[in-house]
Amino acid sequence: MIPSDVLDELRLMLGEGLSTGKSDLSLHGQSETWHAEMPPDAVAYPRDTGQVAAIVAICARHGIPVIGWGAGTALEGHGSAPRGGVTVDFRHMNAVLEVRAEDMLVRVQPGCTREDLNRELRASGLMFPVDPGANASLGGMASTRASGTTALRYGTMRDQVRGLEVVLADGRIIRTGTQARKSSAGYDLTALFVGSEGTLGLITELTLRLHGQPEAVSAAVCGFETTEGAIDAVILATQMGLTPARMEYVDTATVRILNAADGADLPETPHLLLEFHGSDTAVAEDAARFGEIAGDLGGSGYAWATRPEDRTRLWSMRHRAYHTILATRPGATAIVTDVCVPISRLGEAIARASADIDASPLDGPILGHVGDGNYHAILMVDRASPAEITEAKRLSDAMVAHALDLGGTATGEHGVGLGKLHLMEAEHGAAWDVMGAIKRALDPDGVMNPGKLVRQN
Repeated sequence: MIPSDVLDELRLMLGEGLSTGKSDLSLHGQSETWHAEMPPDAVAYPRDTGQVAAIVAICARHGIPVIGWGAGTALEGHGSAPRGGVTVDFRHMNAVLEVRAEDMLVRVQPGCTREDLNRELRASGLMFPVDPGANASLGGMASTRASGTTALRYGTMRDQVRGLEVVLADGRIIRTGTQARKSSAGYDLTALFVGSEGTLGLITELTLRLHGQPEAVSAAVCGFETTEGAIDAVILATQMGLTPARMEYVDTATVRILNAADGADLPETPHLLLEFHGSDTAVAEDAARFGEIAGDLGGSGYAWATRPEDRTRLWSMRHRAYHTILATRPGATAIVTDVCVPISRLGEAIARASADIDASPLDGPILGHVGDGNYHAILMVDRASPAEITEAKRLSDAMVAHALDLGGTATGEHGVGLGKLHLMEAEHGAAWDVMGAIKRALDPDGVMNPGKLVRQN
């Protein structure tokens, strides 16, 4: 529990911006997936960087944990408070501070969501491309090094963050990076904080790269007799230099669920969902070339469309897939894998995962961003069933072990949080201890989002 005099000090600064209400604490202790509720002792709602620095400084003096909170869409318990403390909710720090159209840069506060940013940019001819599906906050996306459906063409958050303002564990405020396109001046601290999950400091401002809105966009759907055929089409298209903005895989089980819920009317076979960006001519040529590749590899029913309403319907269905799948088992939650492997081994990885799930009593439809080797299994479980959770964890860990054997990673985009912590040593070996050394150097008292990402003392 936070001592009353510390709460009084925080309340004096924040006023109504500090909450200890039960419902507020419960909300900030929840996870999108299977993790148990772990609420903080208080929730702070700062309105500027100065208030964030003061909150952190007060907590640091008293050894009180500090946990950052964006939109609450993380899947691995990143925002949970296993040791209590103060959750810093950035909902009031959500402004677009500056658009530098000539430099294709934007400065934003961490609570700004990707959808809000793109609405702000609509008239500028620019866009922010990273699309993890959920309307996540940009600070949270940077903290987890998020990616999503468009990473194949535009890259992940790692590729978009040019600079940061960060409040360190002792309350100091630093800036990393510049607005220049490149720099050789010292350690890349921006890259250090991107993906650090709030364990090194709290991001209070981001400078992000923007991209031009494409002249033309087309979406396409193609069925395949086998998963192997679909993955071979992905590999061959990549080798031929095609760069779709999105290249998504859904397995037969997922297609069956989407047909029932959304009236998709797709043949019940594995499918690829694609989107092409570029000029009218380039989009038409790329779509036609992919159709030829798919046809040579057993693809069928290939159709592409340019009408915005058709594209919106397709990607809305894809983005809702997680919740649509959960709805097939009312009351269920899920352990969601997000392993990533070299594309050349993707077919093997999915086949192994499918076989393991088929041999298990659990259901686990598979879908993913296969253009960059990333796939998800939605392992549905009853939160009240220890046996089901144990089995889902076993399946998930087996997928990770196989991915590591293939040269892949335990998490392609969701991050570590609580859920993947036990897998870090297997992936990184001695390098995990180096991460711990960095953590101790910047946060010697372990107050920043404790229990996540690094080995615990």
